[in-house]
Amino acid sequence: MPEISVGAYDSTKDKIFAPEHKLLETKNFSIVADDNPLVEGHILIIPKENLSCVGEFSEELLAEYTQLYNQMGDFVKNTYGSVATFEHGKIGQTIYHAHVHLLPYEGNVKAVIPEGENHLTKIHAIQNVQNAYKQDGQYLFLSIGDDKWLVDPNLGYPLFFRDRFATALGMEGQGDWQKMKDDPIMKQTNRLRIQNVEKKWSSYAR
Repeated sequence: MPEISVGAYDSTKDKIFAPEHKLLETKNFSIVADDNPLVEGHILIIPKENLSCVGEFSEELLAEYTQLYNQMGDFVKNTYGSVATFEHGKIGQTIYHAHVHLLPYEGNVKAVIPEGENHLTKIHAIQNVQNAYKQDGQYLFLSIGDDKWLVDPNLGYPLFFRDRFATALGMEGQGDWQKMKDDPIMKQTNRLRIQNVEKKWSSYAR
């Protein structure tokens, strides 16, 4: 397993690596700026408990997560003008610990899932994600604005959503965070993006 600094599960040590760039911490969650953001405002919600995806959350954990999901979604939308979220639900994970991505995105779903609407199932609540996990043991979750979908799991592959959003944002090649973290130019760009979102969150949260 590659070295990971944002909430990765280390099965050999049975612990979670400490997340960096924390914006907010609660009893059960850490919210952090993504180490390798696709855009400024790209953040992660990470549970402290060793769970693989939101589908495994307890009722209590899901309630707190839903509150934080809405809170951080409002922050991204109010600060950057738009918000999208995604989670792989164990499909093609490169970090084997639950983490949900939130980032600014003004595009439409067709740019992310060009395969068409027959590969999308509209849902209305986060609880539908858990239902899908209980039924199928996997899922791909995507939201843009207030619209939420489950994406055909047969489309999934490692870095699926990062790759798709990078393309939709006109940043082909930036979907692979493992390559980004080794690129000196991207490291400098990401450092500035992280510093900016930290400052904006600090101001927003006052």
